Amino acid sequence: MSSVARITEISSTSPTSFEDAVQGGIARANQTLRNVRGAWIKEQNLEVSNGKITGYRVNMLVTFVLEDAS
Repeated sequence: MSSVARITEISSTSPTSFEDAVQGGIARANQTLRNVRGAWIKEQNLEVSNGKITGYRVNMLVTFVLEDAS
């Protein structure tokens, strides 16, 4: 039997780094979604205030496999 996956877009922000934003986003996705299998980083953005970086944001597409109805 073949598997079917769904992709959902999420955004995650960290005051520390892009890596931390990715880790936090995946951890949060795993709390809500089952069978997470991968992610694609679509965009990376910085938040800036008074000339200083205040946040790192990633928008990612998270892939998860749908469960069988049976």
